[in-house]
Amino acid sequence: MTTSPAFRELPRFLLAILFILLLLSVSLWILRPFLSALVWATLIVVSTWQLMLAVQRRLWGKRSLAVLLMTGAMLLIVILPLGAGGVALADHAEDAGGKLRDLVQAGVPAPPAWVAKLPLVGPKVAARWQEVAALDPEQLQVRAGPHLKSAAAWVIGTAGGLAGFLLHLLLTLILAALLYSNGEVAAAGVRAFAIRLAGQNGEQSVALAGASIRAVALGVIVTALTQSLLGGIGLVVAGVPFAGMLTLAMFVLGIAQIGAAPVLLLALAWLFWSGNTLAGSLFIPWALFVTVMDNFLKPILIKRGADLPLVLIFAGVIGGLVAFGVVGLFIGPVVLAVTYTQLVAWVNDRGAVTVP
Repeated sequence: MTTSPAFRELPRFLLAILFILLLLSVSLWILRPFLSALVWATLIVVSTWQLMLAVQRRLWGKRSLAVLLMTGAMLLIVILPLGAGGVALADHAEDAGGKLRDLVQAGVPAPPAWVAKLPLVGPKVAARWQEVAALDPEQLQVRAGPHLKSAAAWVIGTAGGLAGFLLHLLLTLILAALLYSNGEVAAAGVRAFAIRLAGQNGEQSVALAGASIRAVALGVIVTALTQSLLGGIGLVVAGVPFAGMLTLAMFVLGIAQIGAAPVLLLALAWLFWSGNTLAGSLFIPWALFVTVMDNFLKPILIKRGADLPLVLIFAGVIGGLVAFGVVGLFIGPVVLAVTYTQLVAWVNDRGAVTVP
């Protein structure tokens, strides 16, 4: 009994596949320290590529000058403030832990009268506050012991992770500069790989992925800008001090996907603490509106940049954020968009009813 040539070639074919998978696995393991920075650099470069080309045209067509200007802007606008903020946070973390211990030893004062006047939650907060204030220092030490341990662990973790955080920012900046310099070559390589995998559908998926990244970036930035401006207007009208600094803080928190809620809550607490009960009561619905507008404005803006179902975009943004953190805001919509278009193309190619 003779075996067919195809059957005799099967072991060689399987070994070739295993060898390729082994090479890919080892390569990913070697590049593992750079993958996170590479993802962020790719997202930044894809989102700002058209801006970089516009800057290049204004700089006499010099790509090197455009790259230098774009990376310098990233350094001044993003990396230096984040690095300085991380250093300041680590420097003051120990002081915060010491103040918490001093507060435990001195005891908690009774709640002021305005706390009970807060709408909805005032009586419950005042009762809970009064319960804690009635504890003696020893009882308070027992209650606060786990929180103090958590604060100490957080301080140690912050100090230990600061160097890695700054290194990650530096790697992101270097990789972004390289991608700016050789963006066309990288895009051509990705497009050729996609065509090799899926033909015309692969090329369309690459284009859709780029459009999705740009749309998400537009949605994040415009939403953060809108929230910070509206929140800043509310702060000025309510008479909250340092409204300009707080507005800038809301914009930074919006970009980081934390949102304007922490700043607005702080302003609301100050209004009631200072006795401006009327201004605080009127500020509550405005603060709620500014806080929740992120949930509907961002998906609408993203849909304008990428022609995909709104439900798909919303699921990609929320699901990606939950699964992968901030970077998931970009990964989620891109993965769902590519999966959706490939599935639609596969169904339509099989002669089924055309999917809209």
